[in-house]
Amino acid sequence: MKTSLANCSAGPSSRARSARSRRHSTAQSETRLPPSLSTHHLFGVVIVLLVLTVQLLVPRLPHEILQYFSPKQHWRVTSPSVPLHSPTLHKSPPTCPRPPQHVEFAGTFNTDTERSMALAEQAKRVAAEFEFGQEDVRKAVKEFIREMNEGLERDGTELSQIPTYVTAVPNGTEKGLYMAVDLGGTNFRVCSIQLHGNTTFSLTQSKVAIPRELMVAKTAKELFSFLAKQIEIFLKTHHEEHYFSHIRRRKTGDRINEEEIFNLGFTFSFPVHQIGINKGLLMRWTKGFDIQDAVGKDVCALLQAEIDELHLPVRVAALVNDTVGTLMARSYTSPGKTGTLLGAIFGTGTNGAYVEKLDKLTKLTNNQKAGDYDKSTGEMVVNTEWGSFDNSLRTLPNTPYDIELDAKSVNPGIQMFEKRVSGMFLGEVLRLALVGLLEDPSIPLFRDENSAQNDVHSTTQIHEGSGLWKQWGIDTSFLSICAGDHSPGYRMTRQTLDKDYGISAVSAEDAEAVRVIAAAVGRRAARLSAVAIAAIIIETGRLNASSTTGTATTEKKAGVELPRGDFDSAGRGEVPEEDVIDIGVDGSLVEFYPGFEDHVRQALREVEEIGEAGEKRIRIGIAKDGSGVGAALIALVAGKAVHDSDSE
Repeated sequence: MKTSLANCSAGPSSRARSARSRRHSTAQSETRLPPSLSTHHLFGVVIVLLVLTVQLLVPRLPHEILQYFSPKQHWRVTSPSVPLHSPTLHKSPPTCPRPPQHVEFAGTFNTDTERSMALAEQAKRVAAEFEFGQEDVRKAVKEFIREMNEGLERDGTELSQIPTYVTAVPNGTEKGLYMAVDLGGTNFRVCSIQLHGNTTFSLTQSKVAIPRELMVAKTAKELFSFLAKQIEIFLKTHHEEHYFSHIRRRKTGDRINEEEIFNLGFTFSFPVHQIGINKGLLMRWTKGFDIQDAVGKDVCALLQAEIDELHLPVRVAALVNDTVGTLMARSYTSPGKTGTLLGAIFGTGTNGAYVEKLDKLTKLTNNQKAGDYDKSTGEMVVNTEWGSFDNSLRTLPNTPYDIELDAKSVNPGIQMFEKRVSGMFLGEVLRLALVGLLEDPSIPLFRDENSAQNDVHSTTQIHEGSGLWKQWGIDTSFLSICAGDHSPGYRMTRQTLDKDYGISAVSAEDAEAVRVIAAAVGRRAARLSAVAIAAIIIETGRLNASSTTGTATTEKKAGVELPRGDFDSAGRGEVPEEDVIDIGVDGSLVEFYPGFEDHVRQALREVEEIGEAGEKRIRIGIAKDGSGVGAALIALVAGKAVHDSDSE
């Protein structure tokens, strides 16, 4: 006991010396330890090493193994963001896991790519609904030809095929000063045209918007008195001396010479039953007009009555559909040896007029009550009124958006072709398609959960007064903007949506989706337009070698061959002049929609009877101011006819 206490009380130095003395004695001794003592020491060393090893490895063992060696129960907790072998799992006591969270809107965080793909796929799905393929085009062409021939034989058909009493197209040598007015849609134009006689002309015009209340007035007088007043204002402004000279003569009772009266061509772009060169009964209104009092009445007489009430020196000499005017104006200015076959409008509305063989127009030639017309050319311009093509929807495409547009229009069930082609309706078709996407909360169009999802770092907002929520709220000009927008990130499209349609902070993905759908709507309209053009070319036989004599012109009527100007094939290849099929077009779609003609030509090549060779023969030219100039040209012919009959 004393010895033990002494050892415990000894300081570190004495213990160290004692240890060194023992090690030294052991090293020098050759005497071996007893076996029992050696085994005991070895076992102790193993235990010590095992303890050290366990202490070293425990933090690194998986949680699943540790729980079997622990006297306490552990909850199994996993986290996708932290590796299971991380030591940080064991720095705090295990906690009860949270129940699984329900994520209402997938793709909230860090999923811009997924969001873009979802919207892009939905846009492609909607665009696919507007596909009008090669076989669709061919079937529609055959149906168009069938309806053309049906309309030439009798009245009351889907294609009206209205005789215009115009039996030849201009040759470019006509001269004189004439007036024209054009009621073609939402605007009213008044023009005076100086024809120079060398395929050129000068034009002076004014334009005024038709007040909405007059488009749906109770009586025809309200609208036509407004039109007559615009003619009076035009004469006072641009032909002041002529106007006031006429007023003085009328007040003094002097005789008014026939030459002082302006012959006026009245372009009236609505379906009429024409019974003379300046007589036509309104069949129905289109393009948003709805004045029941005027239906069945002679529109030329309605306008003349209001002109006479204002004592204006103007005679309504000719009733002209805008497509007939386009045909006449194009033939006046077109080069080449042949006259123009077709005049077509692709603007607010759509329609076409073409030159037909008189012997095929049996509903006129067999009608004993028909007005007088010149039979010497053997041809007559026919106004197709193709806006009503296939009202029965035998071959026309019919999407949910077309159905809704038609149901909410002022004339449901009619003008079905026009509602898929013309500028008045294409913007509304696009709007309905976009609203359809917005009605599905799972489609991220114009919809951001936070600003991080938008490349402009601001959430998209559709303002309450946006045109997107209003019928006719998107103008067709927006489709042209989309089609021509090649700016980085579609900046022009996004700016237009913001400025004109109250949709702010539009993302690049949103703009791309809108452009995809808008392009599909415009492409379908162009391909449908090609149906009408192809059908008329095929039905008139212009592709046949025996039918290359072209359209009858006034020069042929007079027995004189006159030059028609320099021929330009417009990149159509080496096509002989006499084989060219000339088509005049007018309207905002063909003039401003990028690639519209390219889509038309592609569809023309897909028609078996035309193909690539036939498409190269087709020359399409803009007939600028066609309705005004054409109306003046017909007024010239009609005025001469009246003057000649009076002098006999």
